Amino acid sequence: MLRHPDGSSFRFDPGALSLELLVTGGPGRLAYFETLHAPVDLVRWASESRLPGEPWPTEGAGSAAGPRLGVSAEEVAAARALRDALWRLVEGHVHAAPPGPGDVAVVNGAAAHPPLTPRLDGSGGREWAAGGTGTGLLSTVARDAIDLLTGAYAHRIRTCAAHDCRLLFVDTSRPGKRRWCSMERCGNRHKVRAHRARTTTTAEN
Repeated sequence: MLRHPDGSSFRFDPGALSLELLVTGGPGRLAYFETLHAPVDLVRWASESRLPGEPWPTEGAGSAAGPRLGVSAEEVAAARALRDALWRLVEGHVHAAPPGPGDVAVVNGAAAHPPLTPRLDGSGGREWAAGGTGTGLLSTVARDAIDLLTGAYAHRIRTCAAHDCRLLFVDTSRPGKRRWCSMERCGNRHKVRAHRARTTTTAEN
């Protein structure tokens, strides 16, 4: 569920973990949507992302529901830097622009660290090993971005077709015809505008 600063909310599935990080804010005007201010914000994002497993409490929170994820203020700043680099790289990819060397370095630098460690739990399900860090989380995100930008669905990364929406997603549907960030939001607004245009044209004729 994506929450807009104006109070509205809608369902949005960007199709990839690395693209989920983009909705936490971004460079330039996208700073208006900033949500990563403190370690608890990055932990919350991880627990609400497509990473499987139980929500992750911060170190010392006392909950035993899931593995601990220790995040520092420096790692939050690194998360914002990785996110901003990904915004530029992915938008550039959509428009067939060459990647900026600085942004490539940020992503590669994050991916160079050990990622979070998955393991089987006692019931044969998947969980994350204890001792996860913000750096490990960012490595996992960066590696996902590299796989996405170089993988089979790289040509299906798109920007929402609405003229006033910059949300990015990868279309993993079989038909490959997704145009909107969400049918609840931009898709529905397009249908409403199209209906009004048809109604106006009919009335004028």
